[in-house]
Formats: sequence, structure tokens, C-alpha cells
Amino acid sequence: MSTVSVLILTRNEEKHIRDCIESCLPVADEVIVIDDGSTDQTVAIAESLGAKVVQHALAQDWAQQRMFAISQASCEWILFVDADERVSSELAQEIRHVIDTGVKQSFTIQRENVFHHNRATHGVLRPDRVLRLMPRDGVTVTGAVHEMIASIYPSEPLQSSMYHYTYDTWEQYFNKFNSYTTVAAEAYRRSNKSVSFVKDILMRPLWAFLKMYLLQGGFLDGKMGWVLSVNHYFYTMMKYVKLYHLYKSNGKL
Repeated sequence: MSTVSVLILTRNEEKHIRDCIESCLPVADEVIVIDDGSTDQTVAIAESLGAKVVQHALAQDWAQQRMFAISQASCEWILFVDADERVSSELAQEIRHVIDTGVKQSFTIQRENVFHHNRATHGVLRPDRVLRLMPRDGVTVTGAVHEMIASIYPSEPLQSSMYHYTYDTWEQYFNKFNSYTTVAAEAYRRSNKSVSFVKDILMRPLWAFLKMYLLQGGFLDGKMGWVLSVNHYFYTMMKYVKLYHLYKSNGKL
């Protein structure tokens, strides 16, 4: 019988980690939590549920953190689950079924986004497919913020869903907004990505809004769809504003 390592990255996730790990137990042969110095009860809760917790600094690079997590896994298969995600019982059963066939493939999972107290299923919070289940060997991860996971094995879609509890409060939303735009700007700077005030700060955010609100159907979610699409405008703009000022402060603009 094939075995599965569930890999979870954390920092101060005490509100989520119990439900996350418990949802993974039906499919996990081991749960490994890679913790970035949590100061709350994340580690204690994870260990009480039988998870192995390893301390490792994120250093504003999600890709290297996921690669480190892979290095800690001992099972044939790995399943990436974020702390704010939940594996449905149907998904757990489907995962067990496909890996026990002995197939060498990677699998994408449809992620249903849940925004606390608000219903939005289009635009920014539309369901998306993510590559999360694969044999441990031959995996690469690139990208500092919205990292890309790749496998040497061909991918197929699983039919069951996982649930992504995106934000509990607007305060949490904007804390992540600020953190992620800073990390993205730093990653762009390291790669010497160019920035144009007109193209990237004036025009690109407008296109980001139109894409989410019109092309991706954000307007179908009413007031919440408008709010989230406008926020996506500012998210896109702030990445490039921060990059612009990083270059400007170093005399490169």
C-alpha cells in the first residue's frame, strides 16, 4: 500500500491548524508541519495531533519553504495542504483510491474558496485548480509568493474538492495584502524586473480589475464581487509601487 506525507507550512495558524490536520488524517501516513517561528499555539496543537513539527525560516520565499518540506518527507507520495485549507472526506477517499492503484502521476485538486461571512464564487474567489498530490521524487517549486509546483509526472484532475478558508476578517485580509505585495516587490527586484509608472502602476492595475470583474465574472457576486475586484486593482498596483520605490531609493530610477 502506498504512503502519503501531508506537508503543511505554518506561522501563527492556531485558529486553523487543528481543523486542517484533522481533515488530513484519513489520508495521511505522516503529517509534517514546517513552522516559521510561530509565537501562538500552532506548534503545540499540531504536536498534540501527532504531527511532526520542524522549525525552518520562511525568509519571504514560499518556494524554498515547500522544497524544504519535501526534503523532510519519508513517504512515496506528498500532498501539500495549506493551514487554511481542508481536505473533504470525498477527496481523502479519492486520493487513497488513486495512489493505491500504483499509478505514477501527479494530480490537480479543485479548491473551493470560502470567505468568512461573505459569499463570492467568481472573480478573485472563483474555484481554481492547484497541483498538490504527486510522487515525492521529481518535484520542483518556483516563485517567491504565488509559487508554482511542478512534477516530472503527467497530471490528471481529481474530481473531489478541498476547501480554502481564505480570510476570517478584513484586518487579516489587509495584513496579507501588505505582506504579499512587499514580498512580491522584493522578488521582482531580485530578478531585476523592470517597472514603468505608466504601464505597471497606471495601466496594469486597471487591466487586473477588468479581468477579475468582467472576464472572470466578479460582477455576478454583487457588492462583494465589486469590493474584491477593486482590492485586486490595488493589490496589483501596490506590488509595482513598492518595486518602483525600491529602485528609486537605490538610485536606479
